[in-house]
Amino acid sequence: MAEPELERPLPGEEEEERPARSGAVEKEEEEEPRGDEAEGGPLPPASDGSSCGPEESNNALEPDEDSEDSECGSCSDLGSRDQPRTALQRHSLGSNALFPDTFQTNNLLFYERFKAYQDYMLADCKVSEVKEFTAEYLEKLLEPSGWRAVWRTNVFEVLVEVVDVEYSALKAVVRLCEPFLCETRESAFTQERMQELLELKEHRLLLQELWVVFDESGEFDQTALAIEHVRFFYKHIWRSWDEEDDDDFDYFVRCVEPRLRLHYDILEDRVPSALVAEYQSRLSQCEELYRKFLDFRNSISGTDSDSEAENVSVVEGMKLYERMEQLKQKLKLIENPLLRYVFGYQKHSGLKAKGERPSGTVVTHVVSSAMMSSLLQCLFRDKLSPDAFHEEIEIQFHRDPQSAVHACHEGDRVIVCPGHYVVEGALYIADSIELEGYGLPDDIVIEERGKADAFVECTGANVKISSLKLIQHDAVEGILSVHQGKTILENCVLQCETTGVAVRTSAEFLMKNSDLYGAKGAGIEVYPGGTCTLIGNGIHHCKEGILIKDFLNENYVIPKITMVNNVIHNNEGYGVVLVKPAVSPDVKENSLESAEGEKNGESAADAVIGECEEQHKQAGGAMDSYGGDAVSEPMEDNSEIANELSLASLKKNQANKKRLSSLRFTEADDGLMAQEMFVSIVGNQFKWNGKGSFGTFLY
Repeated sequence: MAEPELERPLPGEEEEERPARSGAVEKEEEEEPRGDEAEGGPLPPASDGSSCGPEESNNALEPDEDSEDSECGSCSDLGSRDQPRTALQRHSLGSNALFPDTFQTNNLLFYERFKAYQDYMLADCKVSEVKEFTAEYLEKLLEPSGWRAVWRTNVFEVLVEVVDVEYSALKAVVRLCEPFLCETRESAFTQERMQELLELKEHRLLLQELWVVFDESGEFDQTALAIEHVRFFYKHIWRSWDEEDDDDFDYFVRCVEPRLRLHYDILEDRVPSALVAEYQSRLSQCEELYRKFLDFRNSISGTDSDSEAENVSVVEGMKLYERMEQLKQKLKLIENPLLRYVFGYQKHSGLKAKGERPSGTVVTHVVSSAMMSSLLQCLFRDKLSPDAFHEEIEIQFHRDPQSAVHACHEGDRVIVCPGHYVVEGALYIADSIELEGYGLPDDIVIEERGKADAFVECTGANVKISSLKLIQHDAVEGILSVHQGKTILENCVLQCETTGVAVRTSAEFLMKNSDLYGAKGAGIEVYPGGTCTLIGNGIHHCKEGILIKDFLNENYVIPKITMVNNVIHNNEGYGVVLVKPAVSPDVKENSLESAEGEKNGESAADAVIGECEEQHKQAGGAMDSYGGDAVSEPMEDNSEIANELSLASLKKNQANKKRLSSLRFTEADDGLMAQEMFVSIVGNQFKWNGKGSFGTFLY
């Protein structure tokens, strides 16, 4: 996910380079207004916010209607006592609240937190330097004393005043405010008890437990924001086992960025609910295992015994560590946005097939919002005549497609009459059934409303959907997900809003004479091991036309793609994109040899080129024709011609590949159709795709 540009740079930093450490932010440099708070204008002077009383100023924010230059000028004076103002909103607790209002800081956008962590708080620190960098960041931004905060725990809330800050310990030295304000679940916390508790803590509280009291002067904006960033970091980003990991990597790049993206993807419903549940479950398991591992390690750290029992304990400890490492790797797979996108989430709906009815009968389900006699007569003539089945058939009537599909058993048929049907949630098809429209697709519309991972999810052995128009809203995984079995889609219109069709591992999908458009992701995603056949379709106005995921290792087999007489046009990116590893597993295992190659002048990019050339040499075989506005004749069945064309395309782009320093890039690939996964590519047309007909995404 690309980070959007900030509306304005931080004052005084337009010409400065990014600091190498978090301490590069000077006290007088003020952070830019956040989101919609950036429109706050000058305010009248407010009462001194350092008093311990509960009274608060009720002056509202007044929008600044001056010119842009005037607005920017006021921003540079953020925190000045001469022009008191605040760029943050007030978090109102209500008129009957016991406590004063606090700063509204929990609604920050992704890019706001991203920039704060990347440029100011963590920068390029290692995992062992996180606390040091954080302390330096706080030292530059926090007011050392004179501000009030609400100390919040799971049991009570109490108003305190900060008299000092211990930056290295990430703690504040506090005292109770007068008058004493406290809310608690138990009546036992009197002022005397609270004073005793503070004395036990030596009046030192973790900064992330403090919520800064709102002050309109703007003097404590940076303090409130800095504490919010630290609080969010230790709640959602930091893991207790992070400091056990290798210290030779950039902590922000390896851990902070992927976890931050995952957090906001979950908030914005971009991650399937089942995957979210699995992640949270594995995270809890890993935390529990890590606590057990620490207890075990501490229990044996002070002993030098070589007894058999001690050796058995060590073996058990190693098993515990291995289990924890396995969980950590699974968490990283979900946390990393690239890997999460590449591998996807291999799941099915969990809905078990009903199988055949005990009586052995097969039912035809008719869906109509209002059944008229003329429509019923036409149905009997065209679809329900006993002569066509050579036997009596059982018919059930429904008012919506969802109830009809859920009532189906193995072998049933659902006939949807013309109309516009709105369904809440997903359609789960777990048995082999037929879902067909009676008429033209544009006359039979099924529209999805409400939240669901996918609109239509298929796990049946043989499912056929025909003559329908499906309209999708807010589905995380797309308009149609084929998890297993075979699904045929014929003469349909798919109007997507998020993503399109997903063909999962070991699933088979045939799409014929249909139209798919509007996907914000790929129109069709084919996962490793999936089989996709496309005949006579239109795929257009998507981010990518077709995205194929190919991972060459022992866990996955390559997908199989057949494309005949399709028109793929007006997509934002490529018509067809192949996602594959930039370096094969063999190359990764021989990392030592690669390092020696770099010493001899061979770069990592050269190694990638060499590997790609080897793959193209092995591909061989005939290349089917593709592209163009007109249908072309198949190329000669000559492996030498295919190899020459493939290598020519590779050499043409070799200079660009050498300049890429990472293994995450996308580029045009004119030799894509030489890949083994393409069973047959005949008569397709690729028009007006933003980046070209074919591309390869290397990770």
